[in-house]
Amino acid sequence: MAEREQNGDKRINGRAWALVALHILLFVYSFSGFFSKNAARQPFMSFEFCAFYAGMLAIMVIYAVGWQQILKHLPLTLAFANKAVTVVWGIVWGAVFFGEAITWPMILGAAIVMAGLVLFGIADAQERADGGGDE
Repeated sequence: MAEREQNGDKRINGRAWALVALHILLFVYSFSGFFSKNAARQPFMSFEFCAFYAGMLAIMVIYAVGWQQILKHLPLTLAFANKAVTVVWGIVWGAVFFGEAITWPMILGAAIVMAGLVLFGIADAQERADGGGDE
């Protein structure tokens, strides 16, 4: 019995680390918008355009490889649901880097996204507790 509890703790601990890694990966991925928007502001094929475009491609490669690694440890449904957090990062980067205004509808939308993530996490935890987990 103690061994089963210890294995369960290891799965939970591994899942927590996978979720942290997923959010770090999504944080990095959110910068692709910064690079693509800056590339679009440059003259086509200028050095600056190519540099921003290369930065965006580098982030996409990191994201693609990282995403595959995350999916080894988390169910696709859970990982994909958490991808919505990039909407919130996009709002933040728009304000920080491009001086875009954060409006009440944007805040409401971000709150809805975050509430959805919390509700999905609760439902996922409940499903795993009921024995229907995806381990």
